[in-house]
Amino acid sequence: MSKHASLQRDILILNLEQQLENAAKKQFGKPLARCTDKQIYQVLVGVTNDLLSVSEPCAGEKKVYYISMEFLIGRLLINNLINLGVYEKVRAILEKHGRDLAEIGELDTEPSLGNGGLGRLASCFMDSIATLGLAGEGVGLAWHFGLFKQIFKNREQRTAKDVWMNADSFLRRTDTTFDVFFGKKKVTARMYDMVIAGYDSGVCKMRLFDLESVDESLVKRGITFDKTAVKKNLTLFLYPDDSDEAGNLLRIYQEYFLSSCAAQLIMQQMREQQYDYHKLPEHAQVQINDTHPSLVIPELIRILVEHKAFSIDEAIDLVSDVCSYTNHTILAEALETWPMRYIKKVVPQLVPYIRALDERVRIRFDNPKVRIIDSKQRVHMAHMDIHYSHSVNGVAALHTEILKKTELRDFYELYPKKFNNKTNGITFRRWLMLCNPELFSYLTELLGKGFHKNATKLKKLLDYENDKKVLDRLAQIKQHNKVKLAEYIEEKEGVALNPDSVFDIQIKRMHEYKRQQMNALYIIHKYLEIRRGKTPKRPITFIFGAKAAPAYVIAQDIIHLLLVLQEIINNDPKVNKHMKLVMVENYNVSYAEKLIPACDISEQISLASKEASGTGNMKFMLNGAVTLGTEDGANVEIHSLVGDENIYIFGKRADEVIAHYKNADYVSRDFYRNSKVIREAVDFITSAKCLKAGNKKRLTRLRDELLNKDWFMTLLDLEEYIRVKDKAFRDYEKRTAWKQKMLVNIAEAGYFSSDRTIRDYNRDIWRL
Repeated sequence: MSKHASLQRDILILNLEQQLENAAKKQFGKPLARCTDKQIYQVLVGVTNDLLSVSEPCAGEKKVYYISMEFLIGRLLINNLINLGVYEKVRAILEKHGRDLAEIGELDTEPSLGNGGLGRLASCFMDSIATLGLAGEGVGLAWHFGLFKQIFKNREQRTAKDVWMNADSFLRRTDTTFDVFFGKKKVTARMYDMVIAGYDSGVCKMRLFDLESVDESLVKRGITFDKTAVKKNLTLFLYPDDSDEAGNLLRIYQEYFLSSCAAQLIMQQMREQQYDYHKLPEHAQVQINDTHPSLVIPELIRILVEHKAFSIDEAIDLVSDVCSYTNHTILAEALETWPMRYIKKVVPQLVPYIRALDERVRIRFDNPKVRIIDSKQRVHMAHMDIHYSHSVNGVAALHTEILKKTELRDFYELYPKKFNNKTNGITFRRWLMLCNPELFSYLTELLGKGFHKNATKLKKLLDYENDKKVLDRLAQIKQHNKVKLAEYIEEKEGVALNPDSVFDIQIKRMHEYKRQQMNALYIIHKYLEIRRGKTPKRPITFIFGAKAAPAYVIAQDIIHLLLVLQEIINNDPKVNKHMKLVMVENYNVSYAEKLIPACDISEQISLASKEASGTGNMKFMLNGAVTLGTEDGANVEIHSLVGDENIYIFGKRADEVIAHYKNADYVSRDFYRNSKVIREAVDFITSAKCLKAGNKKRLTRLRDELLNKDWFMTLLDLEEYIRVKDKAFRDYEKRTAWKQKMLVNIAEAGYFSSDRTIRDYNRDIWRL
């Protein structure tokens, strides 16, 4: 930070109480003490924005543009206060007036700019880019209603607009606009800024583009709207229903809108800095976060050729040195391909450039599997990213190896030096300081402040592995968090939980590969055991949080089953004192911040080879939960760090699963026939009890899916899952040993800091 900026910020912080008083009098004509909580919140937003405005921007001759369809940033007020170094001071000021900063922070609206791990990761990365003082900007879209707001009605998911934009948000309108052309059709994009404070460092910006002609009134009921009204709908919803042609076209319109805005922003900043366009890679690096922003490659090439007089070969070489691609999945549904006729319809000006890129691939390589345009005239976005980027990375060690050996093997053989691994990380300050302040304070008391910026220093906690006082204090903090969560859930969901029970939590996007359905089958098994008189030594609480994509019918069926089970179990007097189930409504970052500190057992049970990384697993371990999981994604690295005795691993390994797919030899019905336990659990889905509480069509469809398809091999691992999970519950009663497991998980979580991940990106890819 420059001396001038540092001095301005120091003066503001030194006079913070007076600044708050002045703002209260200016905005509301009264002293802070007489303001309502809502008014104090508005005062804090204003003063925080003042602090952000005098914080030094992270700058440099070379900048990374992190382009992502999602930025799931969570509430910003408290996070900004922490990173600006004024949280404790503000809390003390408010305490003098009998106010609780944590309660006021609850008034903050969560920006609905993402869905799951992809968006949360992007947000962690922005925090770390700023914390490390790197020149970087996030580029995304200003979604008005996000994915959707989830509502439960008749034990089914319903959807509504997630309205979050208001005068108090940290979103700031700028004067920057760009024209975006879809063929001859023109729309105007307006840039909005969201400033992200690094921890005890400078700030960086998220550049979020909105459609100037967007029309919120287009949404008539729930989340339905005219998908063909492109000049009005582009930034209404993230991932609109793409089950029809209009939805597919809208996705491409959105992706080009993002890519064009990003490309124009880069070129504008090059021009403003008077940089030589021939030296574009020396000043700009573009990180393509999954395939959604892939069109930035042909768009940058088009701009250089049509507006800067470059030859197409020169433009391709430059852009290839600028762009790098992060792959987040091996799921075919997420490796986007679009019919060329759709691209012709949406953005015809890019068609000749995409064809030129494909032609160069065909000239160099005979293998049809690596072409950008396949024999069915479908454009493979990931193929374009790999050929015309200088780096391709996976997001966990196992994931990267699977990409190299199977899913992207043909490309790895062409470009072995391009491929690299960058294991994901989390902003541990948010997931410790913000959501678990009691644990954070205790760790600071034990270890000092070194881990605040260098999370690997959490390893010093291992020195206390046999210290009874420390172990008891960690368990006490966990219990306090469970009590707080139980109170919150009773208020929000109307379900009374026992904080002395084991809290078993699975929170993530609802998807068959994440196997919430397997957890549901375990719960059925446990319910039937209790009904027969086999009760657990300690009560168990099962907690879920997840949204299902509106067009993903089976995922919605799984939610329905969980809500049906919640109804049955929680109202059964023979069972409910031994187990409870609750699925929280409208799960988001703010809910996660309450759930994660209270968790005892972290469910990370995806089918091995399918989860690229996961980051919830890292947040849970940081807060002292013990992982129950498959050898998938970053679970592999967690297992390696904490050792066999501090994690519960089950299920077939990735190579075995991949072999089953290759040989097409997995038949779920065989497992059903050969196991009474599996048969009983699956049949309960359509039992009289479930049908009385649920929708026969949904429940029957889900049972049929498990018996006739089960693409993500639920029944393959179910019996071992039951055995290992039961062992975890038994081990929980060995209290000293369990507390030691908690301690080891916290101590080893430091590796999964997004600061480390971003250092790795910068060292190996961006070189800022």
